[in-house]
Amino acid sequence: MQWVEQGTIANHRYAVVPRSLVLITYGNDLLLLRGADDKRLWPNRLNGIGGHLEAEEGLIESAHREIREETGLEVTELALRGLIHISGQPPDPGVLLLVFSAQALSRQTQGSVEGALEWHAMDTLPYDEMVDDLPLLLSRLFGPAACPGLLFGHYQVDAQGAMHSRLDSL
Repeated sequence: MQWVEQGTIANHRYAVVPRSLVLITYGNDLLLLRGADDKRLWPNRLNGIGGHLEAEEGLIESAHREIREETGLEVTELALRGLIHISGQPPDPGVLLLVFSAQALSRQTQGSVEGALEWHAMDTLPYDEMVDDLPLLLSRLFGPAACPGLLFGHYQVDAQGAMHSRLDSL
C-alpha cells in the first residue's frame, strides 16, 4: 500500500490528475477537435486530441488510445513535447498535462462524441476559436521561434478567473 500511496493520501498532499494532449499534423495541416455542444468544458472551442490517463495505462499507451478513440487515425513519430502543470484550487487536484506531437499517416478520420474533427493549415489557424492556451502552446511548438527541446509550463487561475500561462524550455 505504501508504494501505491506515495504520500498523497495519508499526508493530504497536493495531487494532480494526468492528462494527455496530442497535436497531430499531416504535412502542413494540424488536426483540431471542436468540442461538442454538450461538453461541460470548452463547447464549440478548438483543441488538440486527448484526455485522462486510465489507471492501467502508461503515458504513451494513453496518448495512442486517445488518438484512436477520438480520431481513428494511425500515427507515427509520437513524441513528448511538453509538461504543463495546471494549478488546482485545494482541495481539488491540479492537472499535469503531457503534451505530445505526432504525424498522421492519412487525413481520413472518424468522428467521436467528443466533437467534430477539423484539419487546418498551419499558416491560417483560427486562433480566436481555440481554447485560451492553445495559440501560445502552438507558437512555442510549431512557430518560427519553436522550442527545440522539451517545453515546461505552469498555468494558474487568479481570483477573477483569468488564466495566467508561463512556458519555459531547457
